[in-house]
Amino acid sequence: MNWVLLVALFFVTWWLALFIVLPFSLRTQDDDKDVTLGTVSSAPRGPHMRRAFLRATVVTVVVMGTFYGLTAGLGFSFDDIMRIMPDFTPDASH
Repeated sequence: MNWVLLVALFFVTWWLALFIVLPFSLRTQDDDKDVTLGTVSSAPRGPHMRRAFLRATVVTVVVMGTFYGLTAGLGFSFDDIMRIMPDFTPDASH
């Protein structure tokens, strides 16, 4: 696999993982019953982006490691999907 493609896939996967892990362990001001004047009660309570970036990176490394292991290590590719999936074509004998 080309390293440019691998970096691009890592970047796209990281953004997807970031939006997936962003709401995990998020505490709002309403949860703590301490709403700062001028903000909405659903605003996050304190900074949490560093943890979200770290979690997204860990998830992406696991996903990309699995993907790289399947493609480079075991030799699977998109051409192998048809051999893995069952044949759903209608049978003419019925």
